[in-house]
Amino acid sequence: MKQYSPSYAAYATGAVITACLLSGCAELGYYAQAARGQMSLLADAKPIERWLSDPEVKDDLKARLKRVREIREFAARELGLPDNDSYKSFVRLERPFVMWNVVATPELSLQPERWCFPVAGCVDYRGYYDQQAALSFARELRGKGLDVRVSGVPAYSTLGWFNDPVLSTFIHYPEAELARLVFHELAHQVAYAAGDSQFNESFATAVEEIGVDRWLALRGDNEVRVSYKSFRQRREDFLKLLDSYRVQLDELYRSDRSDADKRQEKSRLMTGMQTDYIGMKASWGGYAGYDRWFSEPMSNAHFALISTYHDLVPAFRALLKEKQHLPDFYQAVRLLARADKAQRRLMLERYLLMAQQAYSDISNETIASQ
Repeated sequence: MKQYSPSYAAYATGAVITACLLSGCAELGYYAQAARGQMSLLADAKPIERWLSDPEVKDDLKARLKRVREIREFAARELGLPDNDSYKSFVRLERPFVMWNVVATPELSLQPERWCFPVAGCVDYRGYYDQQAALSFARELRGKGLDVRVSGVPAYSTLGWFNDPVLSTFIHYPEAELARLVFHELAHQVAYAAGDSQFNESFATAVEEIGVDRWLALRGDNEVRVSYKSFRQRREDFLKLLDSYRVQLDELYRSDRSDADKRQEKSRLMTGMQTDYIGMKASWGGYAGYDRWFSEPMSNAHFALISTYHDLVPAFRALLKEKQHLPDFYQAVRLLARADKAQRRLMLERYLLMAQQAYSDISNETIASQ
């Protein structure tokens, strides 16, 4: 495992700040906290093997680290994901999340604010390693009349620039969800289009879904399969609920109604969604995994990134079906990542239509057989 010395950390921190200066960045403090946060993770990371050989480490943590090691080997061997030192070390953090993302939208729009960074390009959120700093920035944005949401992030990818470690913020996830997260983050190292969050996250979501399906088929553990099936069904139910209200809000904001009417209807829809969620939660037997989504007052910012992670997933699945093999699929995705954004979107729209047609054909066959 590559070790990072203090001099390397200083170099990396300086590189980030230099990039900031060269790009005309006026927010040196923000970039400095990002560099410090990343370097702190790298400095605290220890190889999983070292944790496993430590007699003071509890058996439960050792069992989970062994499972991560198996998932990591599976990712490289069966999914063709990068076989590097990412997720081969572990960091124990004294906080519930590795960082906190701030998302903001106008009062009467679902279009998120964007922030641009060296390497990553423009994204629809801003991340902080310190929760209070995130909350302070959120207050600043609310003072400008924006809708804002602050959400905890259990993991993220440095796109292969560094060896991302396993974190205590997600090590205790159920097995399939743990595998899902590792596959998702490694997928970001396969292909990345700067400034196109929807492409990047939808691709990674498609890879995680494909990966977990294959992992569960190999594992053959019925209890894990049943648990993940319930998780996936709840997630699909919740996403449908979010999407339903997102569509209604978008139609409202695009209408010619007065701003006063829009504000009133917006309030009604936000309340309606929370009521519907309570009913959905009851149908799940009281499962509270999505309660954190409502920890802040409902706003447009809650809906801003839904399409980012999910809308293009069917297109990527259709692309994989066409290419048949993961290496060919990854190569096609890398070519898309290098294409012009408008051209890339046109290609993905083509695959979306293919996915929709395939779904329609299956539905018609089902109806005909009844």
